[in-house]
Amino acid sequence: MADPLLEVRNLKVSFRTEDGTVQAVDGVSLTLAEGETLGIVGESGSGKSVTMMSVMRLITDPNARFEGQVLYKGRDLMALTQEQIRGIRGAGIAMIFQDPMTSLNPVYRVGWQIAEQIQAHDKVSKQAAHARTIDLLKSVGIPHASERVDDYPHQFSGGMRQRVMIAMALSCNPDIVIADEPTTALDVTIQAQILGLIRKLRDDFGTAVVLITHDMGVVAEMADRVAVMYAGRIVEEGSRRDVFYRPQHPYTWGLLGSIARLDRPKPRRLATIPGLPPSLVNLPPGCAFGPRCAYRFPACAQTPPLTDKLGNGHLDACLLDPQAKKDARAGATPPELVEDAT
Repeated sequence: MADPLLEVRNLKVSFRTEDGTVQAVDGVSLTLAEGETLGIVGESGSGKSVTMMSVMRLITDPNARFEGQVLYKGRDLMALTQEQIRGIRGAGIAMIFQDPMTSLNPVYRVGWQIAEQIQAHDKVSKQAAHARTIDLLKSVGIPHASERVDDYPHQFSGGMRQRVMIAMALSCNPDIVIADEPTTALDVTIQAQILGLIRKLRDDFGTAVVLITHDMGVVAEMADRVAVMYAGRIVEEGSRRDVFYRPQHPYTWGLLGSIARLDRPKPRRLATIPGLPPSLVNLPPGCAFGPRCAYRFPACAQTPPLTDKLGNGHLDACLLDPQAKKDARAGATPPELVEDAT
């Protein structure tokens, strides 16, 4: 098997605060292959964005502490200087940020901002960078690109600004694109267009994609593999089919059970996961999901490891035995998600 394009090994990220140490990421390990789409899903505050911003070394807070390795093409990004990492950002690993209005500089034209990145990584003239910028805007579906290239961010709609961010992320043909909630605050029609655009660009350029989201529907449509995060840890990881049709962790059951189904009778109310995510300053002992879990038992007082209990590459961090999970899942998960259970 070929070496992964990106490999995260036991990444830990903590922040010193007045209330104590916030363990935002606690021992996350991930791999990403060429052309693959990895979906990272979980509630707000689960550590998804912090994990991937740490991969790009974008967290510069002096109160932050990092442990672990991030290997990109075998090179440990955590050991590089800021000057060295700037050569990889954009050219090797690019990011589509959650809110394009705050990610784009409001006082510069969008074309200038894209062309600046192109010139920072490629030795090309201003004219060549400008021409490439117009081509990129056309490729992401912005009409009249040769005219809109000189507009400011406030002159674009939310969906169009997100397309500008995608064009910027692809401006240097990166190997990996990290999309952090790329459809947040967009209506469903624009969401579908943005997801279709990311899929097309992935297929056309062979770019690997990390999709950060809380929307299981987006994951179902886009991802090859899925990692479910809770309280800074991965609690389940596997292929899209395994995670959706044979989920092994009660937290994943809750996420799937909260999805409204158009092909089923309308429920009186959507299912919810009781309680709230724990404070990352004072995590509960043992399984962090334990206080919200209906299947908690005494062994959950110990922190469960992320292991492959079924022997098929489907990892989970739940101490219930596989048969107990199967029985519980049949009652906790919508019937259409229990097919082919093992």
